[in-house]
Amino acid sequence: MDVGLLSIRLVVGLLLVGHGTQKLFGWFGGGGPEGTGGFFASLGYPAARSMAVLAGATEAGAGALLAIGLATPLAAAGIIGVMLNAIVAAHLKNGLWVTKGGIEYPLVLATVAFGLAWIGPGAYSIDRAIGWYPARPVAGLGALGLGVAGALVILATRRPAAAQPQQQTQETQKRPGRAA
Repeated sequence: MDVGLLSIRLVVGLLLVGHGTQKLFGWFGGGGPEGTGGFFASLGYPAARSMAVLAGATEAGAGALLAIGLATPLAAAGIIGVMLNAIVAAHLKNGLWVTKGGIEYPLVLATVAFGLAWIGPGAYSIDRAIGWYPARPVAGLGALGLGVAGALVILATRRPAAAQPQQQTQETQKRPGRAA
């Protein structure tokens, strides 16, 4: 079981580090703070560049903590919070499946984080090496509660995205020399 927990922590944690660095530094084809900030602005987040940095730092930091198994419930809470924001702000309108831009992927990441907080990081973790890990239900429910609370605070700052002007189709465009 401990090798399985280690493999889950490493894969999910390190992929989240990469995902966060896409936002923070533009690595791995990411948009960096400017590009991600522009996307966040389209989702209605105020101070969108700062929110992009916050999201990237949370993903990278929580991912690193999860990978090494340190402060696992706090790492899980950060992942849950960021993924709930992604679900509500960007993916919910697209349904379930990731192939349609749906909630599938962030839901899986949030669920894995919750599961790791509930089960514990396993023997091959810093938490276990230093002898610190709260009771499992307390850690799991605490991570879930903190993640949901953090997500709600950030989501509450959103305002409706500005209406995008619809592009005129070729049939409705004014043509030179013709009356509308």
